This record gives sequence, C-alpha cells and structure tokens, in this order.
Amino acid sequence: MPAIRSSSDLRNNYNEISDLCHRYNEPIFITKNGQGDLAVMSIETYELLVGKMELRKLLEEGLGSERSGQVRPMKEVFATIGTKLRS
Repeated sequence: MPAIRSSSDLRNNYNEISDLCHRYNEPIFITKNGQGDLAVMSIETYELLVGKMELRKLLEEGLGSERSGQVRPMKEVFATIGTKLRS
C-alpha cells in the first residue's frame, strides 16, 4: 500500500520520510491541500526505475525491428563483429 503524506509533513519530518524512502525502496506520495502533488523516492529507487524504463525502450525497439524484418541471423552478426575486432 503506498505511503501518503502531506506537504507540511514533508517539511516538518523530512528525515523520517527520507528514511522511509530508503528503507522500503518505494515512492511516498505527497499531497498539497488534500490533492496528490508529488512522488518522493530515494535516488537508488529512481535510478532503478529509470533503468527499467530504458531497458523496456530497448526491448520495444528490438521487437519493432523483428516485426519489420530488420533482423539478421545471430551467427552472421557474430561473424561480422569478429571480423571487425580482428581488423
């Protein structure tokens, strides 16, 4: 269940919220005037999230290439790489 805290709680209890972010590796949702305003997370969680998004983008690109027929047999690719490494 996501943690939800108010903006005044963030201001007054920053260290506690920071500890929660690091301990649970999940974002904490911050409200302002009772409405969702921000999501706060540790830098480690942020980097993991960005890494997952980058990996997903690369996988989507690869699948798109496969669907459009822009693929080569693996042996051919490795042979090309081997040739370039030897030259």
